[in-house]
Amino acid sequence: MTTAPTHEAPVAPEPTDSQAPFARRVGVAISRVARHAGVPIVIALVVGAIVLLLTGNDPLEVYGRLATEAFGTPSRINATLAATTPILFTAIAAAFAYRAGVFTVGVEGSFVLGGLTASVIGSQMGDVPPVVSILLPLLGATVAGGLVAVVPAILRSLWQVDEVVTTLMFNFIVTGLAGWSVQSFFLAQGQANSSTDYVTENAELPALAPPGQTSWGLIIALVLLAGYAIWMRYSTLGFEFRAVGSAPRFSVAQGLRVRTVLATALVGAGVIGGIGGGSHALGLVHRYSEGFSANFGFTGIAIALLARFNPIGILIGAILFGALNAAGATVQLFINLPVQIIDVLQGTVMIFAVAVFALPKFRKLRAGRAERKRS
Repeated sequence: MTTAPTHEAPVAPEPTDSQAPFARRVGVAISRVARHAGVPIVIALVVGAIVLLLTGNDPLEVYGRLATEAFGTPSRINATLAATTPILFTAIAAAFAYRAGVFTVGVEGSFVLGGLTASVIGSQMGDVPPVVSILLPLLGATVAGGLVAVVPAILRSLWQVDEVVTTLMFNFIVTGLAGWSVQSFFLAQGQANSSTDYVTENAELPALAPPGQTSWGLIIALVLLAGYAIWMRYSTLGFEFRAVGSAPRFSVAQGLRVRTVLATALVGAGVIGGIGGGSHALGLVHRYSEGFSANFGFTGIAIALLARFNPIGILIGAILFGALNAAGATVQLFINLPVQIIDVLQGTVMIFAVAVFALPKFRKLRAGRAERKRS
């Protein structure tokens, strides 16, 4: 009995022709993302419209105002891109792990610890040359984010301990330790709200279009997104990620480095999350404080699933959620809008994004069980 060659292993989503013209591949990717993401988004809009009608608001007026506040002027576009940046990092991190079939929810913890580390180091950069004063805090954030994922990676790759449980618990551990360490060691003088000192001016990531808030953190995120796309498609380990993610047992039988893939997926997601937290600290808020992450890690999970790990879809999804966050913060100046409507829209998209992603897997599982019963 001959063994199937390794290159014939099934691969996870979007099997596209790498020789096709770039514009055509982009078009195919966008259409695929629209097909998968359309149902959750439409349902979210319908649910939001029902809530708005029940509260006496005109859905068309509210949605129109949200679009205007998100994209109506250059300054509003800048605000949308600033809100997009942190969730773009966390979406890339989640997609990086999920490609290998690793369902981590620990990006939130990596983002938090990365932000704290960058803030603490960045506040001490007064006499350091400008470029080094930015690179050192980001390097610290990178290491911190990766360290958060080391224990879950070891437990998953060596002993098959469920990564959902371990990474979720580490989120609580990291958040608690971060708050305690700020209060005990890094609390800014005269502050009572668990805040570190501001990073020095030479440690701040420059704004892309002053006086707007969008910083070079967005460029870092886009570079990571491009690197993710190229690495997953053209590298050997990227192929192994897709193979392990789609057919783990087949990958073991073919001799692929499954343990290496699992560990790399978890630690790599932590590293990307840490860079995101560091960029958020240096580029937007300029310090660490209570509530540093507005659940960016969990929002990134929804975006990764909504996009089916497609880089173009990740970018579109991050902009969509960033637009909701940016517009929701100002639209109440013009409309008596319940502040929770933004949470309703985002939460509905998240729920149905997970449902649409998981439904085919449940169907496949049921079909397999039925087949085993018949045999």
